[in-house]
Amino acid sequence: MAKEISRIAVGVEYDGTAYKGFQKQKSTNETIQGFIDVALSQIADQKINTTCSGRTDTGVHAYCQIIHFDTAAFRAKKAWIQGGNALLPKDIRFIWAQKVSNNFHSRFSAISRTYRYIIRNSSFPSALNRNRHLWIKEDLDLLGMRRASSYLIGEQDFASFRSSTCESKTSLRKIHSIRIQKQSELVLIDITANAFLLNMVRIIVGTLLEVGSKKITPKEVKLILSAKDRKLAGKTSSPEGLYFVGASYLKKFKIPPVSNCKC
Repeated sequence: MAKEISRIAVGVEYDGTAYKGFQKQKSTNETIQGFIDVALSQIADQKINTTCSGRTDTGVHAYCQIIHFDTAAFRAKKAWIQGGNALLPKDIRFIWAQKVSNNFHSRFSAISRTYRYIIRNSSFPSALNRNRHLWIKEDLDLLGMRRASSYLIGEQDFASFRSSTCESKTSLRKIHSIRIQKQSELVLIDITANAFLLNMVRIIVGTLLEVGSKKITPKEVKLILSAKDRKLAGKTSSPEGLYFVGASYLKKFKIPPVSNCKC
């Protein structure tokens, strides 16, 4: 008699400094997914292949990456969490685990995703947070950056803000909100959208920083967007300081909301 297959969802927190991004690659073993799949396979005593809600680049961190996997192994939540953490490197941690319906998909069921940039806007960089903050020395015009970001809200063609190697069939995306706030010497930029193109967040932030340093005006961002030309947008910001905050789902899936992420 065949064993029942269960689908398990897990929330994962990680410091991406030492890794070549989330997704497994043939050229390296230093990926977050690679370590996770190995740990879960040991716990389940069978090969596990995970799927994530949003891939992250080399050096990018996550407050709550959502993954799911299918398994015939029955384990208590505690076993997945504590067992996984005992096997994972210290900069990758499972923060919750739960059984979900088989029609839940961490990627395709997500209705929105949120990223955060933490920018240290000061005269000198941080020694302790050098890989967790993006350091910008110049004073930033936050009001101008907020005005510029307003042109990016809604469903639009973000061809100007996608990497040249992006393989997505369409560059249409819907940005729900962009929030820019200052906390002491830190500037936080939170971007929520239905989905993102390759390097989209990093290019948007690179462009907003050009507005902040007054290299371009807020209205020029509107022109850059309508031009659909990557060459006109700002540079791709460094991954330091970029965090995948989490993904949101319909309530029926009972996935912890993004607001529960400790960020």
